[in-house]
Amino acid sequence: MAFVRVGGVAHHVVVEGAGPLVVLSAGLGMSWFDWDPVVPLLTPDHTVVRFDRPGHGLSGPAVVPPTAAGEAHRIAGLLDALGAAGPVTVVGHSIAGFHAEAFARLYPSRTAGLVLVDSSIEEAARPPAAPGLRLAFAQAVGAVLCGAGAPAALGPAVRRATVRASRTGGGDPAPRALVRRCYGTSRVLRGMILENARYGAMAAELLSLRRQLSLPAAPVTVLAGGAGGEAWIHRQRGLAATLGASFHVAEGAGHLVMLDRPGAVAGAIPPTPPLPETRRG
Repeated sequence: MAFVRVGGVAHHVVVEGAGPLVVLSAGLGMSWFDWDPVVPLLTPDHTVVRFDRPGHGLSGPAVVPPTAAGEAHRIAGLLDALGAAGPVTVVGHSIAGFHAEAFARLYPSRTAGLVLVDSSIEEAARPPAAPGLRLAFAQAVGAVLCGAGAPAALGPAVRRATVRASRTGGGDPAPRALVRRCYGTSRVLRGMILENARYGAMAAELLSLRRQLSLPAAPVTVLAGGAGGEAWIHRQRGLAATLGASFHVAEGAGHLVMLDRPGAVAGAIPPTPPLPETRRG
């Protein structure tokens, strides 16, 4: 466990194992420990990097609103700070699928593979109207909730309830002490609200990046949670078609595939980095 400073923010990072690099980035409001079931399956032959985005887990608060390109640059900056040479397989869950895909498009020579785990999808996103007002309103709501003591009073319980609702394999496996340490803070609540407020803008930005930049000639996999229903699986399959990716369903898994079916996530990681080229998509 370590902290590295990127863009003026102290980022909590955990690096384990040896071999080809894999970066794991979890969805909105999730923390590094949500990858715990996956990591032991990868560390025998991979170097696994987990990190908390600003305002998540143990990282410092965000200093700027997130963007898709900004999150891609964050991953690159973290790897640089760690001295991690060589191409990396980047794994993005939920909203972090936006970030992972943006990294692959902006840093093709550094991308060994792209894995999208029940990724967020917005097929026709447009830049939101009055984004400044939307952001200011979200920040005001966060200030009111934090001032009322909501994080300490409700944060851990809301986290546990959300995880239970997003899984098919049981409740929240995270240690209660870690959940209290992270989700009982105003920092994490503000970070979640900020990232959620930027969701639509990031989705539209990613569609713009798709029009401008190709994916590298590296393995791309879309892994859907099978419990999402036929309509959701259809949309995930459409995402795979758009990206020229292989498509797999983690049968019986809810949105938190890494908790319900960690073997399916580990199995989607390419074993060795390919030579960087350029592909369509």
